[in-house]
Parts: sequence; C-alpha cells; structure tokens
Amino acid sequence: MAGEIPESSKKENTTINITSPYFLTVADHPGQNFVGESLLRDGNYSDWQSEMTNALFAKNKFRFVDGSMPMPAEDTADLMNWKCCNAMVRGWLISSMEKEIKSSVKYAITARDMGRP
Repeated sequence: MAGEIPESSKKENTTINITSPYFLTVADHPGQNFVGESLLRDGNYSDWQSEMTNALFAKNKFRFVDGSMPMPAEDTADLMNWKCCNAMVRGWLISSMEKEIKSSVKYAITARDMGRP
C-alpha cells in the first residue's frame, strides 16, 4: 500500500540504557577532544594517558580500549552497537594524537589494537 514502510526498511527498537557501554549521546562525535594536549612522540604520554583514561571511564568506554569489551559474535544483536562504539572510541583516540602518531595507528581495526605494538 502507498505510504507504508516496507518490512525490510523498518528498524527494530534499539533503545540503549544509559548505563550500557554501548550508550552514546547525540553530542558524541569522533572528533571530540578530551585531552588538553595532543599525544606527542616524547614527553607527554603519562599526562595524555591519564586524561584519556579519565575521559573514557567517564564515558563508560574504557572497556573498548583495555579489551574487556570484546567484539560480539557475528550473529548477535550487539554487534552493530559494538562496532559503532568502537569506531567512536577510535575517533576519540585518533583526534587526540599528533599527525606522526596518528599515521601509525589509524588503520587499527579496534580501539584495543591501537595500543598494541
């Protein structure tokens, strides 16, 4: 019937509880800067790490970085939520780094992989 939304286009209810690690606000965006100074090659890693860790804990997203929030299996409902949050955290990390460091981590698939050698 005209004006109806096809079944294949209807979205299921995807309300996420604010305490969930998958919760993002409308104000969240990948370019947000949570640190006072971008990560440099030398000299400010400790300060950067402290500020970024604090911000990620405040956003309930640190688990994406420390690996305690692993990617769900392909056939689970949470996979897309996980991918969305992982992309957001990757964006936050990348936006807080100087160009030389960004280039060494920007192709990491997960936020966790960004911290691995």
